[in-house]
Amino acid sequence: MAQPACGKLVVLSGPSGVGKTTVLRRLFSLCPLPLRASVSATTRPPRPGEVQGVDYYFLTKEEFASRRQRGEFLEWYEVYNSGWWYGTLNREVATGLEAGYWVVLGIDVHGAASVVKQYPETITIFLRTRSWEDLEARLRGRGTEDEAAVQRRLEQAKDELAQAGWYRHQVVNDELDRAVREICEILVRNGETQHV
Repeated sequence: MAQPACGKLVVLSGPSGVGKTTVLRRLFSLCPLPLRASVSATTRPPRPGEVQGVDYYFLTKEEFASRRQRGEFLEWYEVYNSGWWYGTLNREVATGLEAGYWVVLGIDVHGAASVVKQYPETITIFLRTRSWEDLEARLRGRGTEDEAAVQRRLEQAKDELAQAGWYRHQVVNDELDRAVREICEILVRNGETQHV
C-alpha cells in the first residue's frame, strides 16, 4: 500500500514516561503544518472525561477482535499483558492522508514497525530521555503505579530503547519546548523535501 502524495504519516514512539502525550499536545498547538492526531481504538474502559471518538474509540474485546480479523487495523497490541488492547484503524489514517493532513500516530515500537511495512515513507521519530536514570526517575515520580508496574514499564523501556536505531530521527526530551521545536523542524524539513 503506497502512501498518498497529498498527506504524510508521522510516527512518534518512546518508552513510557518520556512525555509523548505532552509533546504531541504542544506540537499540535505550535507546529504550522496541517497535523492531525489519529484516534486509537481500545478495549479499556473510558476514564473520567474521556469522549468516544475524540480520545479513543472504545470497543468491547469482541468488537476489537472482530475488526482485527476483518483487517480493519493498521497495527494493534496488548499493553503489558493487561488484557487491554489498543490499535490504529486503517480508515483513521487513510481518510486523514486523503484529506491532505499529516496524520500523527503516538504508538509503540512494535506498532511502528507494522506501520512502516505498509507505509515505507512514514516519518519515524523516537523520543527519549537524556539518560536511563532520567527515565526511571520520571516513571517513579508519577507515583501512579506500584513497584511491580514500574518494573514492567522499565523492562518494556529496555526493549523499546534497543529498537530506537531504526527510527529516522531521535529527539531527546530534556526540555519540552526545545524538543517540540526540534520535532516541528524535522517535519518542516520533510515537507520541503517532497517538492524537490
